[in-house]
This record gives sequence, structure tokens and C-alpha cells, in this order.
Amino acid sequence: MTDRFAISPFGGKGMARAQFLVNEQVRRARKALNEHATEAQSSSEHTVDKWQLLRAVTEARLVLGLSDRTIVVLEALASFTTERQLDPAGDLVVFPSNAELSLRARGMAPATLRRHLAALVKAGLILRRDSANGKRYARRSEEGQIEEAFGFDLAPLVMRAAEIEAHAAEARRLARAVRALRSEITIHLRDIAAIVEAAAEEGRGRSFAPYVERLAALSGRLGRNTDWETLKARRDALLALRNDVEKAYLEGLSEADLEAREAGHMVNENINMSANGTQNERHIHNSNPESQFETYQEKVEAGPMPPDLETKSAVESDHDTASGQRGGRRKPEAEGSGQKPPVGFETVASACPQMRDYAPNGLSDWRDLMKAAETVRSMLGVSPDAWAEARAEMGDINAAITIAAMLERAEVIRSPGGYLRRLTERANSGTFSVKPMLNALISARQKAVLAEK
Repeated sequence: MTDRFAISPFGGKGMARAQFLVNEQVRRARKALNEHATEAQSSSEHTVDKWQLLRAVTEARLVLGLSDRTIVVLEALASFTTERQLDPAGDLVVFPSNAELSLRARGMAPATLRRHLAALVKAGLILRRDSANGKRYARRSEEGQIEEAFGFDLAPLVMRAAEIEAHAAEARRLARAVRALRSEITIHLRDIAAIVEAAAEEGRGRSFAPYVERLAALSGRLGRNTDWETLKARRDALLALRNDVEKAYLEGLSEADLEAREAGHMVNENINMSANGTQNERHIHNSNPESQFETYQEKVEAGPMPPDLETKSAVESDHDTASGQRGGRRKPEAEGSGQKPPVGFETVASACPQMRDYAPNGLSDWRDLMKAAETVRSMLGVSPDAWAEARAEMGDINAAITIAAMLERAEVIRSPGGYLRRLTERANSGTFSVKPMLNALISARQKAVLAEK
């Protein structure tokens, strides 16, 4: 097959200028390789590992303008080449049928396949080599060698291997920089919050109120795909705030305090900047460096509690139940169930019917509810720390009931993790019970039924 063979698309579609240029670049590059390289050099120096190249394409997908599904189609095309090492001077035309290409693309629909193939052509990574009737096939010699092939040419992909690897390296460098920025933001947030808290414990909270407002404005949750410029701006703002907070804190210390600390003496034994609970308790290390940052953000972003799940500050008839939720003063109803709930199981199942969707074996008892709550907790985005605190304060069953009630109103709860932490704090102070939450849900459902009638 000649280098200038089959470059126009089948079906009367016009050929874009970019496609013609890509074909010309491939032709010239192959000619240069054949003229200036020996056969040994062509097979060793210029070959490209197709799987490493596809990995680089994945890393550089944003620069190349490719979606993950488009890369799946490219991987499927590359899987039809018999060799792992691809020679840019060789024949790289693959000619799979639509059915086989769909199977290797994880069952992708034909219309979707055509769309992603067009995206690969537009990106200049493959070329169409359409036959006269648009079919994909190969003509072989009497010895079984391919003489002419019609399908998709992967030569542009291989020719751009160096460029793609450069983009991938830059993407990796940027990813490292983003991770470093996120880590720095987390540390600044944690340290600023600790300094402000220490000042409040010393009775200087009023003078630090402006810094608290600035900290709240800079504590919004950052998305997974937040760009580097936005992260850098957040880091710079936090760094400026930290400098102001540290300066204000030091200005509130007397010279005697500073001299005493420089001499290695404690000014006040009640001021403890250590992360340990007490001097004699063993420190519990959290392997997740983002957990403290997430906890602070959850509290900031939790927002007002939904009106139909709002619990009273002093629970009326259930105060004895709420006060009995802490410290394990009540006998568990069943093994591993935690404190006895103030309502029956049927009441919970009626008020929170969505929990049945997360119980594979059905929702028949408290044990099934607790298993389903573990799944729903993860789905709502509640961190393991917040879940563990809720179970410790409320008891296993009451915590599971709380998760079930949150699932019913998930669309109005902005931050489920922060919401659960607020309820846990109320349970700690003895002002929370699950019964008003369930009553509110039942009442809302009854009103909806009456409105439909």
C-alpha cells in the first residue's frame, strides 16, 4: 500500500485540513526513518511500548482533549496490534469489525464508538484508511503477508510518542505540585485554628473574632479537580492570615511569658498545645492527614439544620432516653446493638423506607438496620471518624436510626458529615433523641399523602 493511499473518508464526508496535514506528517516521518535508519535501529531505537504510550496518553488526556471513554476506544484499537513494541516505520493499520471493537471497548454502543473514533481522528492520534466500500479488511499475499489494509492507522499516535510523554511528565509534575499545595493548605488551616482556639482559652477570643471570620471564609471545601491557580491563591491567603494570627498571638504575650518559655519553663500548665489528650495517655495517630481538615470543614459547611429534622434543645418526653445514650448506662437490647432505642423497629422502618434499598437480605431487625447504615454512611460521605464518634455517643442502634433519617432528607443536608457531628454534640450534652426526628418524618409523609388525595 502506498503512503498516499486511502486518506479520504468513505461516505462522501469531507476531509478536514487537519487530517490531510496529519497524513502528510506521517508520510514524511516514515520516509525519513526509512532513509536515515538501518533496519536494526528502526526496530530498537524508534519502537514504542504501546502500553506505556497509552498510560502516557491517559496522564496527558486533559492536554490532548480526550475523555476517559475515548481512551478506552484507543486502547481497544491498540489491542488489535500483534506486537507490543510498535515501529513507526511499519504498518500500523488495524481493521477490527464493529462487533469485535465494541467487545474490546467494554460493550460500548456503536453510536458511542463512532463518536469517540471521530474524537481520536480530530485529536490527530489515528487516521482513517477507508476502503472503496467502507469495509475494514486486509488483502494478503500468497505467503499470508498483509499487502493492503483498510481500517484505522495508529501511526500518528506512535509518531507523537515523544510529545505525549512530555505532556504526561508535565501532568505528573503538576499533580505533585497540587498535592503539595493541598497539604500546605491543610496544615495552615489546622495551625491557624489551633492558635485561635488557644487564644480563646486564654480569654482573648474577642480580639481574634476578625481572624475567625477570615478563617471561615477560607475554609470552604475544595473540589477534587480544583486547578492549581485556585489552590495557590487559597494557600497565599492562608499564609497571610497565619502571619497575622501569629503576630496577634505573640503581641498578647508579655515579655515575662516569652522569657519563661525561652528558659524552658511552662507559663501555665492548663495551656496545652500538644495533640495528646493528657500527658500520660497514649497518642492515637490518625493515618489520614486530611481528616482534621475535613472535620473542621464539615462543621463550617454543615449550615442550618433542615427544619423537619430540627431537634429541640431540651427533648421533652425523651430526655431520660437521650441522657442514657452516653456512657453505656443502659443495657443493650441485643448483642452489639448499643443502647436501647426509644422507638420500636417497625416505627423506624415505616419512617425510613429508603433503608430497605440498602439491605440485600431484607430489613427485618436492628442488626440489618446497622449493616445497612454502614453502607449508607459511606454513600453519604460521612467520614469514619464522625461515624465512630456518633456510635460512641448515641449507641450503635441510635446512630443507625440517625443515618436512616438523614437518608430520607439527604437532598436538603448540605454536609452530612458536619450534620452528624452536630447531632453527636447534642447527644453528648443530653439534648438529642431520635424520636422527634422520626416523628417529623412520619408527619411529613402523612401530610404528603393527604395532599395527594
